[in-house]
Amino acid sequence: MSSIFGILLALIAIGVGMYLKGADLIALYNPAALLIIFGGTAAAIMIAFPFSELKKFPILLRIALFEPKLTTKVDQISRLVECAEIAKKEGILALEELASETTDPFFKKGLELIIDGHDIEFIEEVLLEEVAAIDKRHKTGALIFTQAGTYAPTLGVLGAVIGLIASLGNLNNIDKLGHSISAAFIATLLGIFSGYVLWHPIANKLKRISKKEQELKLLTIEGLLSVYQGLSPSALEKKLTVYVSPKERISYEKKNEDHTNEKTA
Repeated sequence: MSSIFGILLALIAIGVGMYLKGADLIALYNPAALLIIFGGTAAAIMIAFPFSELKKFPILLRIALFEPKLTTKVDQISRLVECAEIAKKEGILALEELASETTDPFFKKGLELIIDGHDIEFIEEVLLEEVAAIDKRHKTGALIFTQAGTYAPTLGVLGAVIGLIASLGNLNNIDKLGHSISAAFIATLLGIFSGYVLWHPIANKLKRISKKEQELKLLTIEGLLSVYQGLSPSALEKKLTVYVSPKERISYEKKNEDHTNEKTA
């Protein structure tokens, strides 16, 4: 939701700024400028990317605007410690029930690999390759918005040039000339605004979400491999908490304390 608030704040800032400068807000509604900037940007990314990647544009936009809720590192560590406790008491095969209940495809795949008894090197290789494949897809998605942010400001300059060429036809009419020049620079404003307030920030948001997801998956791999190697729950807990911030560590310790109190109650 922070992205939506950011866009609204940017619009308000531009609107109030124009008002304070004495500019007419109605001037922003310029069909020709809107067509050049947004139509031109759409055309440019269609040339640059195949439709197989562009069809994900609405999904990526929704992810950036309404950030999906990921499992926290604290919760994931708790799940992995639980796996270690089950494996220690009942053996690796006892994790089969947990694997069937989990809704996380990556976590489920990791559990299935260790339950099947594959070599630890093979398990690590398979899971790391999946993380690499996810990273590649995410980078491609973010690149669409990065490129849109690169094209839009340049198209704004193009729109200004077209507007200035049109204004040359009004040299004998000062009133029309001033209006034409003003309209010409609306394209530049829209190009810069869309590029640096919409497309580039959305690309950065997607990269940040991707990084968080990868960090969670790498923590999961480390935890599952440690469970497979027979690491004790307490040792695993100490090993995985290095992946979280001091604040998250305090949250994890509090969660464990509450869980212990519930058991003893």
